[in-house]
Amino acid sequence: MTRIAEFNARHAEEMRAMPSRRRRTLRAIAIFEAVKGVLALAGAIGLLSLLHHDLRHVALEVIGWFKLNPAGQHPMMLLHYADVLNQTNPYALIGLAAGYVSIRLAEAYGLWFDLAWAEWLGALSGALYLPFEIHHLLVHPHWSSVLILLGNLLVVAYLGVQLWRRRQVHHAMAGSQT
Repeated sequence: MTRIAEFNARHAEEMRAMPSRRRRTLRAIAIFEAVKGVLALAGAIGLLSLLHHDLRHVALEVIGWFKLNPAGQHPMMLLHYADVLNQTNPYALIGLAAGYVSIRLAEAYGLWFDLAWAEWLGALSGALYLPFEIHHLLVHPHWSSVLILLGNLLVVAYLGVQLWRRRQVHHAMAGSQT
């Protein structure tokens, strides 16, 4: 049997032996990450469809369609970001979106199949957002910011604990073989 076949057989056996609560939690996180990746892909496709349009004009049309006050907080923010996007290199946006989507979908795949690299990827990529989420909460306090921060903290903490447990099992197995 080849090394790859041995690894796959051992991994399949470990997956069957994995406690169902842990499996359900990892798969829930995987689904959440996949949804984020698909939504980011849809957003990127939407931005691509607006590539050769005046985004400020489109934003004003949307504001008018919803009968919003253009001087309000959210319409002003929409206009601000329309101006920013008009001045942004579209290829840089496409590259960033492709990278983000790829990372989210790869993480979802790896978590679904309980792969250690996916736990590392999820913990590290989630931890990268924490300072930004804390800053956003301090600058714009809102219950949704609290929920996003708490959700991300829970995912990062859970994946960190899983990595620690995986390491403990690895060390225990290495010690029993000597």
